[in-house]
Amino acid sequence: MKRETKKVAALLALAVVVSAGVGGVASYHLTMKNNRNYSEDARFDRLFNNENVYRTSYSVGQEPVDFTEAAEKSVHAVVHIKSVQNSRTKVVQELPDFFDYFFGDGRGRQREVQTPPQVGFGSGVIISDDGYIVTNNHVIDGSDEITITLNDKREFKGTLVGTDPVTDLALVKIDADGLAPLPVGDSEQLKVGEWVLAVGNPFNLSSTVTAGIVSAKARNLGGGGKGVNGSIESYIQTDAAVNRGNSGGALVNTRGELVGINAAIYSPTGVYSGYGFAIPTSIMKKVVADIKEYGTVQRAMLGILGGDNNAELAEEKELGTNSGVYVSEVTEGSSADEGGMKADDVIVGFNGRKINSMAELQEAVAMLKPGEKVNVEIMRAGKEKTLKITMKNSDGETKVTKKTVSGKALGAEFEKVSKEQMKRLDIANGLEVKKLGNGRLKSAGIGEGFVIVKANNVLINSESDLAKVIAAASKSSEKVLFIVGVYPSGRPDYYAVDLSGVN
Repeated sequence: MKRETKKVAALLALAVVVSAGVGGVASYHLTMKNNRNYSEDARFDRLFNNENVYRTSYSVGQEPVDFTEAAEKSVHAVVHIKSVQNSRTKVVQELPDFFDYFFGDGRGRQREVQTPPQVGFGSGVIISDDGYIVTNNHVIDGSDEITITLNDKREFKGTLVGTDPVTDLALVKIDADGLAPLPVGDSEQLKVGEWVLAVGNPFNLSSTVTAGIVSAKARNLGGGGKGVNGSIESYIQTDAAVNRGNSGGALVNTRGELVGINAAIYSPTGVYSGYGFAIPTSIMKKVVADIKEYGTVQRAMLGILGGDNNAELAEEKELGTNSGVYVSEVTEGSSADEGGMKADDVIVGFNGRKINSMAELQEAVAMLKPGEKVNVEIMRAGKEKTLKITMKNSDGETKVTKKTVSGKALGAEFEKVSKEQMKRLDIANGLEVKKLGNGRLKSAGIGEGFVIVKANNVLINSESDLAKVIAAASKSSEKVLFIVGVYPSGRPDYYAVDLSGVN
């Protein structure tokens, strides 16, 4: 169909139009609604009823980008994941009534409720021919059973190797042959505007491929971040269609290499209408390697609070630069503190990498292990300065630590209790039972969220504290661990855990 356009004397607009289905675009033409020399085709007439709508046409100077090879590599490496959390008994704290105040302790009564089984679905990516699969932590979080379905419809039981809630990644293993792993590429080499494929298997129908471009890198969904000690967010943002159930799927470049693990969408409806966000392989490779080698992620902590620098802040504080990460607070005894960093410093470079945002700093720190030494470029009172910093972990140590006997022996994952939690529960120390598997704590009746305050009359502040107590108790004649603690509701409780068979 021919479409004629009328020349307009005045400059009407400057527009850039990106077509997600066409590559190698040579030129674009813009025609306004009130230019009556466009096609009289009824479909276009209806389209242009809105005076703010513009029509575009294009001429192509070369062949579109060919995604077929990349898609062929990807679809067989992406799997469907079904996770099941079995029925559980939970203790519910009821509000106190008249009788509780006068005949009880005023806290209200507790009752047990049975929760129904919960089933979740997601995607995963095969990264090795011996059956290792990467997915999101939120896909398998709390699951008792994991079922993996390959693109060829073969079904396997999945074994959870390890998780990292901080980066929202998990590693699962299946015993299978004839697998087609996806080669892992370098997300650092991705460029904004580069074509990518999003591959997922959300509905167990077979892998589905969509295409888009990299819209942004090092994107923080929290609005700039407050520190590098909590969750790590440095996403690749793309406009490839990603829907619910695609979590854990693959973001792939045009060479068929894995460059990200799809993790989230931005959408007002809950289905695709905006952007997708993927965890870059620069972070994924380190997390997977640590889980396989040590059983847990070797996480280095910088120990600062702050946020993205900007022109207003730079002028107010006389920082000497508009970019980088503004440091509002340095944690005492942390890597940054011992390296000489101070409040009101601006981090502009880290380990040879230019830093423009908190998300970029989080990504750079996430690739390090405790004990590694880095150069950090800062601006202090408008002057450049380089600090030499030795990275530490959350316990203030520089050595690599393997998964402790406590988690393995007790069948649980733990997390240090924050100052806010301790204040709310009126305790001075504690270690939270963050996740329970089928192990000794669960058998003893302990529930998730329980905070261990004492074990065999020893104050517990960290998982290493608990491991030492377990090691001593397992060599004693009793082989019993007496645990005292408190639930999030404030209810104190104590348990006896059998350590028979723990070496």
